[in-house]
Amino acid sequence: MDISEINKINLNNSKVAVLGLGRSGQGAAHLANYLGANVIVSDNNINSEITKRSKKLVSLGIEVELGQHTKNILSADLWIISPGISQKSQIFLDAKSNGIPIISEIEFASWFANHPIVSVTGSNGKTTTVSLIHRMCNSKLMNPKLGGNIGTAFSNIILEDLKNSPKNRLYILEVSSFQMEAIIHFKPFISLLLNITPDHLDRYPSIVEYSEAKLNMIKNQTSKDHIVYNMDDEILKKRINANEKSIHGFTLLEKNQTIFYIKNSMICKNNSELISTKKLKLPGKHNLANSLAAATVASLVGATDKQISNAMENFPGVEHRLEFVSSVSGVSYYNDSKATNLESVKVALESFEKKIYLILGGKDKGGDFVNLIPYLKQKVKNVIIFGQAREKISLALRDAVRLKQVNDLKGAVEFCHLEATPGDIVLLSPGCASFDQFANFEERGKNFKKFVKEIAMA
Repeated sequence: MDISEINKINLNNSKVAVLGLGRSGQGAAHLANYLGANVIVSDNNINSEITKRSKKLVSLGIEVELGQHTKNILSADLWIISPGISQKSQIFLDAKSNGIPIISEIEFASWFANHPIVSVTGSNGKTTTVSLIHRMCNSKLMNPKLGGNIGTAFSNIILEDLKNSPKNRLYILEVSSFQMEAIIHFKPFISLLLNITPDHLDRYPSIVEYSEAKLNMIKNQTSKDHIVYNMDDEILKKRINANEKSIHGFTLLEKNQTIFYIKNSMICKNNSELISTKKLKLPGKHNLANSLAAATVASLVGATDKQISNAMENFPGVEHRLEFVSSVSGVSYYNDSKATNLESVKVALESFEKKIYLILGGKDKGGDFVNLIPYLKQKVKNVIIFGQAREKISLALRDAVRLKQVNDLKGAVEFCHLEATPGDIVLLSPGCASFDQFANFEERGKNFKKFVKEIAMA
């Protein structure tokens, strides 16, 4: 299939293979089917949830194969791959050698988007920032839809809009480096780059390759589009040409060189004070940076200063990101399950004073836990480690801080309940993926909250 010119792509009667039956794969299958393609969905896993999803697709006449990838998919005209499939995997290489175009679900859905796209990436803060942008832009004039890695798959949103043809729409997408590996035409109206810190080093040999995947997001943009970036990030400072008119920075430094800036603990714009930083509900300097980033984007798409300041003042944060859970016997419990890399753990620790019981662990993503030691020594009374990575963490931290190994998250919560004293903070900020014991970070966070509730009621 020739997909070199986006306006000439026609899926009618073509064979489209969707690899992976997760949320994005399911959405892509529905969209491709609606557009007249002969769709085959292939997932080499099989479980109750995947089986349930497959039955819905089969009822629409979509072919599904589970438990393996067969040769059927190698006769497809186009592949739409799950973010979890590496470009170095054998199945990817086989398709490439057969000359099959391979794209991500985000790329696929964008072909049929008839309204502006705001695309947000970064190692940390994506979910908070896109949620804040959505709140700032929540008006009939913009009619925003939030998707990508948060909420609804982009393909599902596009399918709904193709059916209903809304007059106004703004797409706000949270995107990952994985999704940006397989893009061709994807071109946001606004790209927001929050930060780049070491992450997913189990997939990328170096931070250079990881950075390149992130920066793919801006490769198709023109002078008519906008790039918003973190001027305080060392990698982004080197890679972004700040002299272009369509490029806008945000910074925590008190310099009047950005659309929104900080002066005397006030967030300002055009020499006018909008809101005191003390009125923001979200704790930590990182969330102040996220607020400036969101405000910059919202202003560029037409949100008023009042909409922006009201959203800043009233936004409570998102679930699983420094989420206050409960106070039990004077001990405060916080759910930061979204913190799946070490930089996120550092950010979480910096949001609190001392006396922290830190729950760390899960599935290792290749991070060097030694880098946490300076932060742990300053802030943490005890580190409780669990999951697949606990031995690696123990070796890295054993001579630096007090450690307690437990088998699972429930055991970690129970230990903290027994040991922590009034005024202490128990912080789940795992610094690892969840897939050793949970389906995703959401399930991990919900279980943490359940375990805290159980000890509160005991």
